[in-house]
Amino acid sequence: MRDVFELMDRYGHEQVVFCRHHHSGLKAIIAIHNTTMGPALGGCRMIPYATTDEALEDVLRLSRGMTYKCGLADVDFGGGKMVIIGDPDQDKSPELFRAVGRFVGGLNGRFFTGTDMGTTPEDFVHAAREADSFVGLPVSHGGSGNTAIPTAFGVLQGLKATAQHLWGSPDLRRRTIAIQGVGKVGSRLLELLLHEGAHCIIADLNESKCYELKEKMDDQVEISDVHVIHRAKCDIFSPCARGGVVNDETLPEFRCQAIVGSANNQLVEDRHGDLLHERGILYAPDYLVNAGGMIQVADELEGFHEERVLAKTKSIYDMLLQIYKRSEEENIPTCRAADRIVIERLEQVADIRRIMLGIHQIGRGR
Repeated sequence: MRDVFELMDRYGHEQVVFCRHHHSGLKAIIAIHNTTMGPALGGCRMIPYATTDEALEDVLRLSRGMTYKCGLADVDFGGGKMVIIGDPDQDKSPELFRAVGRFVGGLNGRFFTGTDMGTTPEDFVHAAREADSFVGLPVSHGGSGNTAIPTAFGVLQGLKATAQHLWGSPDLRRRTIAIQGVGKVGSRLLELLLHEGAHCIIADLNESKCYELKEKMDDQVEISDVHVIHRAKCDIFSPCARGGVVNDETLPEFRCQAIVGSANNQLVEDRHGDLLHERGILYAPDYLVNAGGMIQVADELEGFHEERVLAKTKSIYDMLLQIYKRSEEENIPTCRAADRIVIERLEQVADIRRIMLGIHQIGRGR
């Protein structure tokens, strides 16, 4: 196994927690990246990772992305993430998620989590029996509901901002959008885009889901293979499945003007953002575009208000235009421009929080 402290230094992490509960089969890792803005916030995903190293790499990169997501979305939370090593179709049980609840609760408010790839709001109903550190619960259990709804809405704002930047109008009518992955977020994004009058190409590992959607939407939708959809001739490619889609192999194959999607960690390495910039392909930083769900659960912790969530998610449009403008003005890739904005915000907040609060405020976490 790779040196954990070396990896923490590379990505800038504060804390990594390995969690094991033999009887339920739980094997999980929690990564807390940065708590300058406030307690760490990030989803819990469940994937049958081939190795512990693969799971560790994923949770470190994802939690770092959450710090940047929170920074750009201007919420008072830092970045964290949890991964469970296991098959979500076979290894789930109430006991496993109650064990998750005990481990997360043991962090005493340093980390809040909820649904992500492979997990559902219902899973965390069991976890919430053990700790008050879970968000995105079903409405019937006091939560704010399905986070896929604001996430897809946020991606739509990113697509409109990109259209505005490229073509002088946010109008998506007759634009061709290729969506890789039509799961919880991708399928909702498809509905929104068709309502906007866009033409969509879709692909998913579950091909039957694509045919169901095409039958429902009629001739407004084309179907492609999930492994080659990135090669499709389109205006915007929208990755909405797993990350890593922008890599050495795929870079020469893109036939789009922009990449705007909900998948986390779309760039395998930062240099791939540099290479997209060199090719003239506009890249919308994923940790901004997919921030809608995070905005909802952050708002839930403060007292959920739907209109406030939608208004804040809509601001993704303006923030992305700001990133595009800075990228042009400084002649740097959009991913570098976004990173600079986040770092500046973290430095500003850290400076403000040097001011000592009254003694009765100490211990509130922020």
